[in-house]
This record gives sequence, C-alpha cells and structure tokens, in this order.
Amino acid sequence: MTERFRFIGVLLLVLVALSLSSVGFCADPDETWLSQIRPDHPRLFFNADTWPAVKDRALTVCGDHYAAVKATVKDIPEQPDVKDWGSLCMGAAFVYRVEPTPQRLQQVKDMLQAGLDFYQQRYAECKMINWYSFSRIGWLAALDWIWNDLTPAERRRLGAAMLQHVYDVQPGEGKPSLAGCNTSNYTTGFYGVRNLVWYAGLAMYNEGIDDARALEFLTSGYDMHQKMFAYRTPAAGDDGGSASSTVTYSFAAYPCAEFNFLYTLRSATGIDISGEWPYIALFPNYILWNWLPGGYEYGYGDTPHSSNHFPTSYLYTHMSSTAHFYTHADPQWATLAGAVRKLLADVGAAKHLSVSSAVQPFLMLGLDTVPPAQDLGQLPPARHFENMGQIFMRSGNMPQDTYALFACGAKVHGHRHFDANHFTIFKQGFLALDSGTRIPTTASERCNHYYRQTVAHNCILIQMPDESGNVVGGAPVHDGGQRTLAGSEVIAFETTPHFTYVAGDATDTYHRDKCKQAVRQFVFIPPNHFVVFDRVSSTDPEYAKRWVLHTANEPAVTARQFRADQGQGRIFCRTLLPADAVLQKVGGPGNEFLADGVNYPLRPQDMKDGQVPELMGRWRIEVSPGAPRTDDIFLHLIQVGDQSLQAMSDAQVTTDADTATISFNAEANNVILTFPTSGNITGHITIKRDAEVLMDNALTLEVMPQQGLASLN
Repeated sequence: MTERFRFIGVLLLVLVALSLSSVGFCADPDETWLSQIRPDHPRLFFNADTWPAVKDRALTVCGDHYAAVKATVKDIPEQPDVKDWGSLCMGAAFVYRVEPTPQRLQQVKDMLQAGLDFYQQRYAECKMINWYSFSRIGWLAALDWIWNDLTPAERRRLGAAMLQHVYDVQPGEGKPSLAGCNTSNYTTGFYGVRNLVWYAGLAMYNEGIDDARALEFLTSGYDMHQKMFAYRTPAAGDDGGSASSTVTYSFAAYPCAEFNFLYTLRSATGIDISGEWPYIALFPNYILWNWLPGGYEYGYGDTPHSSNHFPTSYLYTHMSSTAHFYTHADPQWATLAGAVRKLLADVGAAKHLSVSSAVQPFLMLGLDTVPPAQDLGQLPPARHFENMGQIFMRSGNMPQDTYALFACGAKVHGHRHFDANHFTIFKQGFLALDSGTRIPTTASERCNHYYRQTVAHNCILIQMPDESGNVVGGAPVHDGGQRTLAGSEVIAFETTPHFTYVAGDATDTYHRDKCKQAVRQFVFIPPNHFVVFDRVSSTDPEYAKRWVLHTANEPAVTARQFRADQGQGRIFCRTLLPADAVLQKVGGPGNEFLADGVNYPLRPQDMKDGQVPELMGRWRIEVSPGAPRTDDIFLHLIQVGDQSLQAMSDAQVTTDADTATISFNAEANNVILTFPTSGNITGHITIKRDAEVLMDNALTLEVMPQQGLASLN
C-alpha cells in the first residue's frame, strides 16, 4: 500500500513535469511570447483592436451588467478617502473608456492615488491590504486603461510606486512579515500577492519606469501561472476538478487565477493557450456532480456547515468564460458549461459579479454562438473523480432522489480533512453528514481539535492511548483518528444501473503502531439502500474501535437500530455485525463537538435559537465491539426515505469462518451480498426480481475507468 502510494506521488510529479514541458516551460529559453507583447496600451484584458467590440458588448448584450458596474461607481466622492479603491477603480476606468469625460478621468486618477497611498500606509504598518489580490489587479487594470490619458510624469509616479509595492509584498528573506498577508503559491487558489507580479509586469513592461523589475515580474508571473496550470492538470485528471475538493474555494475564487491569466495573456500578446489546458473545460463536470437539489452541496472539507448552500456567486461568470474559451476547441465542452449556466439561471443565481469580475462579461466575444446546452438526462449512476478522491452516487437527478458521496484516494489535499472512507448521504435532507464547523469556537480551536479530526466524520476510530504526532495547526490526534491526509486508496470501483460499489483502503492514514488494516466496502442499491462493510485490524486488542455515523438531529435508538430526520428526509441504520456490538448515542447540548472527552463549543453569537445549527451535526452514533479483539468486522444496512418511511427493510445475516452474507429486500428486488472477512477485498452480489436474476456477479477487484464528459454517451 505505502509503496503503491509513493509510486502515485512520483507519477504525479512526472505528470506535472510533462505538463510544464508541453507549453515550453523551462524549454523555451527565448521566451518568444515576450516579443509578442503589444507596445501600446491597453494590454490588460482588452486592447486597442478588441476594444470596439468590448465596448459594443457593454452597450448591447451586456447592458444590464454595464449598468450595474456604472451604478457601483456613481457615488464615489470627488476627493476619495485613503483606502483600497482597486476594484471600484477598475469599474470607474471602464466606465470612463465607454463614456469619457474629464471629470471621470480625474476621478480615476484620484482613486489610483488614494489607493496607492493606502497600500503604502498599510505596508509601513506591516499590515496586509486584503487576503485577495483582486483589488490590486483592478488597480493595475485601471492604470493600464487610462495610460494614454496620463502625462509621462503621472505614469512614472504611479507606475514606479506600484512596482515597488508589488515588490515589497512578495515573500522574501529579510523582508518584514505582513500580518495576515496571503503569500500562498500556485498549489492553492493562487489569489494572493504572488500573482500580482504578472499584472504589474505586464502593465509596466518596456515603459522606461523600472524595466528590469518589470521584466523580472513578467517572466516570474508567467512561469508561476504555467506551474499552476501544470499542478491543476493532474488534480483534475480526465474527470474535472481543481486544486481543492472544498467547493467554497474551487467554485469561487480559484478559477479566477486561470481565467484572468488567459484573458490578459491573449489581450497583451494575441496568444490563446486555453487549448493547451483542456482540464479547465472539464470543470463543469465536477460542478454537476457536487450539485444537490434545493441549491445545496455536500458540505465537504473546509466549509462552515452553516447552510451547505451551493456557492453560486462566481459560477455563471466562470461557466461563461469556459464556454467562451472552449467553443471552438471542442464544442461539447462548451455545451456542458452551458448546461451548468442553465442550472444556475434556473435557480436564480446572479449572472455576474458587479465588481471583482467587472470586466470579464464584456470580453466574451462570440459567446452567443455557443452551441445549445447539453441535455443532462444521461448522467451515469456514479462518477469517480480519482484525483479529487471522491465518488459521487445518485439514484437520479430529481429532488426526491438519493445522493451520496464517498471520500477516499485524494491526490490533492487543500482544505481537506482526516476523513478517508467517510460518506455523506442526502435525500431530501442531510441524513449522514460531515459535522463540525470552521467558525471559531470559544477556545479558538475552530478547526483542529474537532472539525478536521476523523471523529467529526463517518469513519472508523482506533483509540491508541497517548498517541503521538501532530496534525494541521499543531493539534494532537484526537479520539482515535487518522494521522495523515495522504495514504488512502480506492482499490475497487464499479457502477451499473443496479448498484454502485467502491472499496477504500485507509490503512496508511492511521498511525502504523495502532492500525494493521482499515478497509471499507460501500454498496449503493438505488434508490434507497446502502450496505457498509468494514474490516478493521488493530495492533493491540485493547485499542478500542468505533464505527461512527453523524446526524443533524437526535437519533432514536432501538436495540441495534437507529433512526434520524433532517429536512424532509429520514435515515434508518441497523448494525448487523459485530454480533456483540454496543451502540452509544453521543451529542446534544454541550456535547455536539465532543472529542476525546472535551467539547469545543460554538460562540453564543454563532448559535441559532440557542442551538448549534443542524447541518453542523449535533449527534452521532458510535458502534463498538462488545469485547476487545485485534480483528473486527462491522456490517451495516442503511435505508433512506422521506418522513413517511416508518420502518426499514428486514435483513438476514449469516457468517462462517471466511464470509459474512446479508440478504434484504430493496423495493421490488431481493439483494444478497457476500463479503470475505479476510484475504482479498472482494465479494459477490446477487439481485433478483421475482424469478428474474438482474445481477449475479463477483464484486470487482479493479477500478472502473471513467473519463471525459458527464454523459453516458
């Protein structure tokens, strides 16, 4: 297992190197793209050649968006205060170009100076400007767009000061530490100060202000963006995805780095490299599989779980940019982006941001010629995003259908938790959920002591006394959880119209001194049944094992079965093995975020009507063996439905020396699943309807390949 994972890590590095070489990074010593930078201005986002069409689009098909941009800048005072005006300055400069007046020009000049004064003031105080670079990109765009209307002295004064500011805020030895400054690199969202060098270098290139620094910035910025594309390519693989599986990041600010670079490289040089990075076009595929009815998402990773609302603010713009860049490269990719745009429109999502993405809608020339949106009626029953480490399952695409997520095998770890083999189930509500929140607690332990820990997820715990080792932020491993984000692996996956099966090996995510095996086999029988089979081996029989499932509201426990509700949905779960299993209900007021005997409560102002919000998870069931053993198996049957469901299906379980077999009825079908209790991770499934045998197959030992678009076709 460990050697196999190391091999995958090496393979990813090779893929990154190959991706870099494919665009000439480190293989283009002449950097010929430099010779194609326009000598005139504007250069950022549009140029003198494209401006007439951009202006026309602002006044016609994007008239509503232009009116919104114009409205944001109409009340700017004649003498702007010293503050960060960057994003508004960008909008004001665009309005000036569309409807030029001396007053508007002076307004932009004053905003540029006031913003620059603020940047310098904050740096002198060793304070950050903003976590994001967007406003300073806006500042640079505004300078570029009015460049031809500035005097040489104004250009030198503003340009030199901004070049110095961008240099000052870059990380480097001997520089002061700016409190809270985002210096993250291309392996994350790449929306902090590091990406400013591209935009500053492009705006000031060959302008006689500080040509050496501008050139250094420009080439460094270009190289970092190539590294970003190369890093995200294997992360998305042939399915789609981003540098994080937490959608509040990957669906919001992360794609800005890609599209802003593609737009500005093309406007400055005429070069369009979007076709060299086809993974961007597959991003809508990842969006579709994260989409839950009612405008929800699964709440995976570093999300606050306050509402689990799907993050739509940026997506219409991102999907429009995707369609714009990929319509000609491959129309089917553009139609998938169109399908997501239609979904967004249907739920009333905003079309475009009025400030931080002010210019992008005007740049999408020819967008109206994109082919019609793809029909999404042919989605397969499951999709494995292998590098994102997620398998999504669904019984259909309607609000009453069942949706599930299984997490294992991630190759990207940004904003991820210690949750290998975790699952989430949604049916008209969050029935088995990701618990906790990133909102600060009273002990200011917002993430590390509960939220990111394995105990906050639907996983297996193995309690080793005095377990050593630290996790993110220096918090100790709590309550028998996993130790590393890396190390899990999907060892089997198959999906058919009758069932979806996945096997995940999480052994190497636990401390080697306590865990010899932690393997979960997860079977979805649509529309409403799940079977979860775990093989767990500890190094010491005294290391207590617990099987955990989190619910939003208090579960009702009867013998070896429990029931819980959320929204309009209901979950039943029955423990079939171990035969001596003990069920314990944990949670409720004062114990919602209990880890290792300590609760990490919310601040009073973050409570809702005096309670922890439902989707943060208030309760959990822990299933433990009745006696100490080195080797244990856990077998659970889960059934979901709406709240008219009064009882779950009967089930029979039999065991022998080598296997465990469960038989139950799922709607009109009889299902028989057999799992080996040792040896190969395999099994057998039989599904019958009356006398007709629908399935009679061994559970696969392989990972079913999937690639390309979401459709079955």
